[in-house]
Amino acid sequence: MIRFVKAHACGNDFLVVEARQISAERQREMAIHLCARNTGIGADGVEYLEWTGERAGRIRLFNADGSIAEISGNGTRCVAAWMAHEKGLQCGDILTLETDAGPRECRIVDASSSHYQIASRMGIPEISMRSVDLNGKQVEGVVVSVGNPHFVIFVPDGSFTILGRSWQEIGQDICFHPDFPQQTNVEFVHILNVNEIEFRIFERGVGPTASSGTGACASAVATISQRGGAKHLLARSLGGEQRVEWDRTGEILLTGPAELIAQGEAF
Repeated sequence: MIRFVKAHACGNDFLVVEARQISAERQREMAIHLCARNTGIGADGVEYLEWTGERAGRIRLFNADGSIAEISGNGTRCVAAWMAHEKGLQCGDILTLETDAGPRECRIVDASSSHYQIASRMGIPEISMRSVDLNGKQVEGVVVSVGNPHFVIFVPDGSFTILGRSWQEIGQDICFHPDFPQQTNVEFVHILNVNEIEFRIFERGVGPTASSGTGACASAVATISQRGGAKHLLARSLGGEQRVEWDRTGEILLTGPAELIAQGEAF
């Protein structure tokens, strides 16, 4: 039996599983099994957690398709929420999680039963411009690394369509494009005003998702660096709102919710 906790951050759902329950060799196949929506528990990914201290842990994220992701902003918050719940942490308390993209510090902003608001330090982004060829048509975007790869496309309106096609179709084409041999997350950003953006994401290893923490960061960084967005941005997705702070030089601060849904056992 495998004990798990299910949590979500803006509709982006994860299973938190203590790594000691499953050998490293079986973690990939178990992630695929557990994440299956119809035959498993259902989730966008599994965060395998190894406690390394009272307020510290090491996590590794397997996507629903079994691939390993360097980091998830939403997944990291979900793990931090579970750790805070287990240790009875309160507002102002800090947890440190080691990810495949490096350490991430998570501060509890609000704690109420199973609902948490958490501010996470997400590292210093890397940014470049790029054009991707789709059947002879160029798609201009911003390549942003926040520990994992993103390709950010600005769209003119809330339909999120480009080249007469849906964001889901374009997202899939770019995610698996030969220009990105390791694949990439793809964001579509509609700028609402200098302080707010709305985005959609095609997530590497999952597909279209309700939200993404690193996607919110990448979308905000691209907007601030290329379109004059304010250094404090509200990023809206289908699953809810997150706040991104970035001063163009330092580390990104991402603040958003995480909610514990259930815990149980799976075969």
